[in-house]
Order: sequence, then C-alpha cells, then structure tokens
Amino acid sequence: MQDHAPSPDTPLRIGTRGSPLALAQAHETRARLMAAHDLPETAFEIVVIKTTGDKVLDRPLGEIGGKGLFTKEIEEAMLAGQIDIAVHSMKDMPVEQPDGLVLDCYLPREDARDAFVSLTYASLADVPAGTLMGTSSLRRRAQLMHARPDLQVVEFRGNVQTRLKKLGDGVAGATFLAMAGLTRLGMLADVPHAPIETDQMLPAVAQGAIGIERRVDNERAAGLLAPIHHVETGLRLMAERAFLRGLDGSCQTPIGGLAELSAEGLRLRGEIIRPDGSESLTHSLAGGANDGARIGAEAAAKLRSQGGPGFFS
Repeated sequence: MQDHAPSPDTPLRIGTRGSPLALAQAHETRARLMAAHDLPETAFEIVVIKTTGDKVLDRPLGEIGGKGLFTKEIEEAMLAGQIDIAVHSMKDMPVEQPDGLVLDCYLPREDARDAFVSLTYASLADVPAGTLMGTSSLRRRAQLMHARPDLQVVEFRGNVQTRLKKLGDGVAGATFLAMAGLTRLGMLADVPHAPIETDQMLPAVAQGAIGIERRVDNERAAGLLAPIHHVETGLRLMAERAFLRGLDGSCQTPIGGLAELSAEGLRLRGEIIRPDGSESLTHSLAGGANDGARIGAEAAAKLRSQGGPGFFS
C-alpha cells in the first residue's frame, strides 16, 4: 500500500478506455486532481485499456453481453495492480462491482439530456414517416418506437465522428447522442443537434456522470479522490442506481431514470418501456436528499409490479 503523494517517479496510474470521449474524461479527472493537490501533470499516467465493447463494433451491445462490456478489462487491470484508479462513464457501469473495488467518487454531472442529431432535420418532430433512425441503445430505440412508431430503426454504433460519417453516407436520417459527450468533446458547435427535454425522452440512468473507481485497500487513491468528489452528483446517482438495481437493469432492458435535487429534496422520475415500444410505464417519487437508495428501490418496485412478469420480453 502506498501512502505518499504521486510524483513523476511514482505516478498515479489512471485507467481508461481509448475513445476520444473516454480520454477527455480521464484528462478532466487528472486536471481536477492536479488542481486539488497542486501536482504537476507528470505525477499522473493515463493508461489506455481496450475493452470488449471497443473491440466488437459490428453487433448490438445486448448481443455480446450488455453492461460491463466497457468496464471488465479495466477492473481486471485494477485488481491486478496495473492501474490505481479507473475513470468510467457511469451509464456504462453495472450496479454490482467486483469484490475488492469501490466507486465512491463522482465528478460534477454534465447535461444529462439526449441530443437529436441530423444533417437534414432540425428536430425529431420534423422527421417524416418511414425515415431510418440510427441508434445502438435499446432505451432510445424503445422510446423512439413508442413516440414515433412510423419511423424505422437501424443499428448504429461508433464514436461521434463515425456516426456523423454514417449520417453523411445516408445510413440513417438522424441519430441520438448524449449532450454530455458533445460538451466534453467540445463539439457542440460542430455537430448539428437539438437537445431533447427529459419530459420527452428520459435519459439513461447516470447519463452525463463520470465515476472514479479504486481498490478498497488503496488508501492513497482514497485520499486523493476525496476532495474532488461532487456530493450532489453522488446523491442523484444513489437514487438512479438503486432504481436500476431494483429492475435488474442491463443493456437488454429499456430503462430511463433521472434524479434531480432542489431545495425541497430529491425527485426521481423512472420509466420502463417494452422493447418493441408498444408500452411505456412511468413513475415519479420524491423524498429527502439523502433518501436516494429508498426512493430508487421503491420506484423500481412500483414499476416492476405495474409491468408484471415478462414486461421486457
């Protein structure tokens, strides 16, 4: 166990995927740690780890294993002592973690909304019937088929640049991206997009949030991460991830959820959608700011009972 500060000789090793967005998130984490502890960039080493989700690009995520596809190899590297912390997009994180790892540091959450992206149409309302819409997200697919059953959906994976090229090639007339990703990549001005309000399309659980994972016994990492933890984001994600846990959420179940904090406390909105879009059930629950775990579990139980067995079949 190391308890000394990181230095160029003993840098803190930050594990991440290698996509442009993942690297931007790792760089943001490094910048916040540098500022919090007055450390130079050389006190940190960014270690890129290729995950199954990065390697298999020709099949839907649900077919190759669902959640965990973007985290498994990174977590294995951390347990093996090859990295000290790992930076994750929280919407990719399973609700259960491997023994020996803990996730208790979140950066301030970005815009949680989805973005409608098209080179041809200004908004989803402008898209004519029969248009091909591209998405790899089962949630977005089900929400779209529920709201606009007159549209057709095609599989659409890849980074922002790949998806824009596919739009240019006519593979689809429009797609969806996360507003947070466009913001973190500095691409808001470069990508033709329109934010979709959350009462129209509830985002994925934890969308827009970055989580930093460490080994339970790594006290050096725990001490370094504590000052950069954003409490409000942690409270919101406690509710959302409890909601997901209560529904056994994976990439094979269309689920939306968003918790918001105000002076009155915490409010969680949750949604489950049949995969074919034929039915959508929603529930909203409010309580104290620290009641997230209870609120999430109760909202999940309510929707589970409303949907009944086989809802996601």
